[in-house]
Amino acid sequence: MLDIQKRLTKSFYMVLSLPATGMGFALSVQISALSWILATKYQLDIHDIGLVWAAGPIAGILGQVIVGIISDKVWFWNGRRRGFILIGGVLSSLMLLALPNIDVISTSMGIDGILGVALAVALTLDLAINISFNPTRSIIADVTPEGNARTKGYTWMQTISGSFGVLAYAVGAIWGNYALIYAGVGLVLVFSIIPTFFITEPRQLAGEDTAAESVPFSFSELTRKIRPLWGFFLYSVYAMGLRITGVQTDHYYVEIALFALTIFFVAQALLTSETGKPKEEAGDIGFKKILAAHAFTWLGIQTMFVYMFSYVQSEMPALSDLSMGRVVSISFLILNAVGALLPAFVLEPITERIGRVKTHLICIAIMAVGYFGILTVGSTPLMIYLMMGVLGIGWAATVSLPFAIMSQKVNSAKMGLYMGLFNLSVVLPQLVASLGIGEVVSAAPNKNVIFIICTASLAVSAIAWLFVKENEPAV
Repeated sequence: MLDIQKRLTKSFYMVLSLPATGMGFALSVQISALSWILATKYQLDIHDIGLVWAAGPIAGILGQVIVGIISDKVWFWNGRRRGFILIGGVLSSLMLLALPNIDVISTSMGIDGILGVALAVALTLDLAINISFNPTRSIIADVTPEGNARTKGYTWMQTISGSFGVLAYAVGAIWGNYALIYAGVGLVLVFSIIPTFFITEPRQLAGEDTAAESVPFSFSELTRKIRPLWGFFLYSVYAMGLRITGVQTDHYYVEIALFALTIFFVAQALLTSETGKPKEEAGDIGFKKILAAHAFTWLGIQTMFVYMFSYVQSEMPALSDLSMGRVVSISFLILNAVGALLPAFVLEPITERIGRVKTHLICIAIMAVGYFGILTVGSTPLMIYLMMGVLGIGWAATVSLPFAIMSQKVNSAKMGLYMGLFNLSVVLPQLVASLGIGEVVSAAPNKNVIFIICTASLAVSAIAWLFVKENEPAV
C-alpha cells in the first residue's frame, strides 16, 4: 500500500477519483454528442433518439446490480473492483470509437437502417460504463473510513470528474463533437487502466465477518428494497413493450394508474418512520427514502440531457446544426464547471456544518429554481448559459452527496450490491424520460414542456429529501 493511501492525502483522493472520472468523461461524451449525432448525421426522429437513449438505462438495470453483487464476492487481478473497472474502460473506449462510425458498421454488416446498430452501440456503451461505474464508486467506500473521510472521497470524485467533464464540453464547444468523441476514446482508456495499479484494495471489507448473512440475496427481498421504484419499473416495461411491438393506444389509463401507483409507493416510503427501529431496519427505511427522493431528481435531469437539443432547436430556429450543437455543449460545459468547483471546495465544508442531507436538499431546491428560470427566460443562448450556472449547484450535489448519504445507511460489506440497487433510482427514471417523456415532447408543439417537467420533478425531489434523516455511520 502506498504511503499516500495510508495517510489519505489529497493526492490519493485525486488518484482514487480517476477511474470514476474516466467513466464520467465517457458519459459526458454520450450526453453531449449522442443525440446530436443521431439527429444531424443519421437523421433519426426524436422518438427514435429517445429509444436509443432507453437502451442505456436497460443496460444499467442489469449491469450495475449484477456487477455490484459479484464484485462484493470475487477477488481477481489483485482486487475486488479492479477487474471490472479495466474491462468496462476498454469496452467504453471501443464503443465511443463506434459512435461516429455507426453507418460504416451498418454497411459492413449488410444491415439496412441505422436504428438497430445505434441501439446496439448505445446499449454496449452504457453497459460498459455501468460495468465500471459501480466499482469506481464502490472502491471509494472500500478504501475510506466512514464519516468525513468518505464524504471527502465522493466530493473529490466529483471535483476531479467534473473538471474533466468541463474539459469534455469545452472540446465539444471549441473543436466540435467529433473531436470530443475521439479525445474521449484515449482518455477513458488511460484513466480506467493506470490508476487502478496505485490503489490497494482491502481483501476483507468492513463488517464482512458479522454481516455476511444479514443482507439477503433473494430476488423477493431485493425487490422489496426498491419498492419506491416499482411504478417507474412497471411503466418502463409497459412503454418498452409498446415500442417494441408497435402497438398504438388511444387512451392513457395505464399511464394514469402507474403514476398513482408511483405516488403511493413513494409516499409510503417517505412517511415510514425510522424512529425506534433496529439499526438494520432503520437503515433499510432510510435507503428507500433516498431512492424515492433521488429518482425524481434524475427524472428531471435526464429529461434535460436527452431533450435539451430539441428545446434549443425550437427556441432558436435560426441556429445551424453546428451552432445548435455548440450551444448545447457550452450549456453542459457551464453545468459541469459549477458541478466541478463546488463539491470539494464548497459543499464539503457546508456538510460539516449543517449535514449532508440538508446541504443536498438546498442544492436540489436551487436546481428546481434554475429549471423554472429556463422555462421563463431561456430564449437566448446567454440566458440559458446563466441558468445552467444555477443548475450546476444541484448537479454538483447530485453526483457527489447522495453516494455519501446512502453509504452511511447500508451494510458496508455489501456496498457493491447497494450501489447497484441505488443506481436503479437513476436508470429507471432515465427510462421513463426516454420513453414516456419522449412521446410527450415529440407531440407537444411547444417544447417548453421539457422544462415544465424538469421543474416539477426537481420540486418533488426537494420535498422528498425533507423526509430523509441524517444518521450515524452504519456498521
